[in-house]
Amino acid sequence: MKHSRRTFLHLAASAAALPTLPRIARAQAYPSRPARIIVPAAAGGPVDLIGRLIAQKLNEAWGQQFTVENIPTGAGNVGVGMVAKAPPDGYTILTPTSAIVVNPSLYAKLPYDTVRDFAAVTLAAASPHVLTVNPAVPAKTVQELIALVKASPGKYSYASPGTGTTGQLAGELFKLSLKLDLVHVPFNGGAPAITSTIGGHTPIMFSALPGAAPSIKDGQLRALAVTSDKRDQGFPDVPTLSEAGVPDQESEFIQAVLVPAGTPKEIIDKLYREIARIVMLPEVKERLAAIGYTAVGNTPEEFSAQIKRDIARWAKVIRDAGIKQIQ
Repeated sequence: MKHSRRTFLHLAASAAALPTLPRIARAQAYPSRPARIIVPAAAGGPVDLIGRLIAQKLNEAWGQQFTVENIPTGAGNVGVGMVAKAPPDGYTILTPTSAIVVNPSLYAKLPYDTVRDFAAVTLAAASPHVLTVNPAVPAKTVQELIALVKASPGKYSYASPGTGTTGQLAGELFKLSLKLDLVHVPFNGGAPAITSTIGGHTPIMFSALPGAAPSIKDGQLRALAVTSDKRDQGFPDVPTLSEAGVPDQESEFIQAVLVPAGTPKEIIDKLYREIARIVMLPEVKERLAAIGYTAVGNTPEEFSAQIKRDIARWAKVIRDAGIKQIQ
């Protein structure tokens, strides 16, 4: 007996849909067991805070345990490399910083390739860098600081959280744009850089805003400008560098969410939708703003494109500033 045309079309449509059923079921079932979130930074800082906020809210939303593991060794490269080699099943999640877009040009050898080994989930939050000075420095504005440095070439130094950090790169971009003779002093992290600037040993500092925010609020550091394209909501009186007369200085310290390449798109999309919802919750946005972050929550496609742009941008700054690769 011949099937009617309607029956044939129905069977064909059903057959075409069959391959999607296991994928849909897999995404609906996820997460069906505990997962881990790798934070490639030490416990207790702003980077760790965001990882733990996401873990807590995922626990609440999905009823599964998302456990944070801090792996700060090797400038974060060890933890990132671990996730690159993890099974692509959504049960190992990475919450890295800007290092994922800087280190490919900074290190001669890495245990991962940012573009090849990872799938973007979302940019959870971002923070501008901030140009600060010790309160004893006579410059009250960016233009006054520029004049001060130009009047005494080589006399002034600026602190950063370390060689190749986005704090240094923001400083080098500033130097290159204005042809300033300003000495870079790298520290092993944001805390010692801040301590040195508060003490006046390094009168100027470029750093991510979250680390410097408490010292700015306490008056131990004077903020002259932020590197974002608009003023930070937590520091509305601090101008952008563009407003201060130094354009094309935009840079940010990012807090990302990535998973191993090959993770099913259905799982990536499910993580994206939930994490984007989490960072936009009023109480989460408030906590982020208090430490200098702005919630973002862009799509996997948008963030994937941003990663490629940022890798190229920072590669140029590293090359133009003559920053040597770490072997």
